[in-house]
This record gives sequence, C-alpha cells and structure tokens, in this order.
Amino acid sequence: MQERTRILKKYAESIPLDTACLFFFSSTGKRLSSDAVQKLLKTLGQKAGFSFRVHPHMLRHSCGYALANRMMDTRNLQDYLGHRNISQTVKYTASNPARFARVWG
Repeated sequence: MQERTRILKKYAESIPLDTACLFFFSSTGKRLSSDAVQKLLKTLGQKAGFSFRVHPHMLRHSCGYALANRMMDTRNLQDYLGHRNISQTVKYTASNPARFARVWG
C-alpha cells in the first residue's frame, strides 16, 4: 500500500484522474494491460503454491464474498457488482450463515 501511494504521488500529474483508482499500474505509473494483470496473478498464484490457476475474476468473487460477509445488503451488493439479475448476486450471500445471527437476538 505504501508503494502504491508513493507511485501515485510521484506520477499524480501523469495518471489521468479516471485511472487513479485502478488497482494495477506499473512502477512507472502506466496502466497495466489485462494480459499483464493475468500474467502477474498467474505468477503470484504459482509462487503461493496454489494447485489451481489464479485469474482476475477471482478478485471480483472475493470482493463479492467479503462484502456479503460484512452484511452488505443484497440489493446494494447487486448494484455494486453490476449484476442485472439478483440471482447472480445471491450466491455471495447464500454462503454466509452469519447473516441470520442477529435475526432473533
């Protein structure tokens, strides 16, 4: 996180405002291509010793599950993830039995 902040400050004028919130950019402040991100995640997954292929869409899924675990409302989660149909979103909330913990007490 400190490295990201340092790079953002260093290249603040050259990074367009609409890309400043991107997660993936190079040490020169340039936006990483989708191929570069895929390669990076594949390499990191291998270094971590995962027995499965790591891909960028896993970040989207992990975000959905994390927000559901923080008790984000399903409709808000649907909107945040850009799902047209609520059935695409329910899988994130359905796996969390803790959502019922405060229902009765």
